[in-house]
Amino acid sequence: MRDRTADNRTPDKSDESLLTLIGQLPAILSNLVKAEINNAKTQLAHKGKYAGIGAAFFAGAAVFLFFAVGVLVAVAILALALVMPAWLAALIVLVAFIIIAAVLVLVGLRFFKKINEDPSPIDNVKEDIKAVKGVGQYDR
Repeated sequence: MRDRTADNRTPDKSDESLLTLIGQLPAILSNLVKAEINNAKTQLAHKGKYAGIGAAFFAGAAVFLFFAVGVLVAVAILALALVMPAWLAALIVLVAFIIIAAVLVLVGLRFFKKINEDPSPIDNVKEDIKAVKGVGQYDR
């Protein structure tokens, strides 16, 4: 009988004995665990990236809200002290700061929502267990 690997063809799985296949199981499981750990690392990096971007937009919104409070104080002072058109200008600046802060908050929320777009590693492990059991949808 000729060795099938000698002519660069892969051996047929049906020719392998049950003991050989069982012997390969620890290596397969080890590779699966390593792949799931790498997947978890990738997902954590993904979540960290979008959380950082979202936090930066919230920080930007907080800066603009800080200045909006100062402008609101200026509006109150100008409106009470002078009752002249200068307060109207300060009120317009206040509204502009609030609009900018609202836009930054909305953009930041979009980035925070992207954090959970990928399936969790736990879901992947559950799918792998189903595949080992021969239950569910998987590639054969």
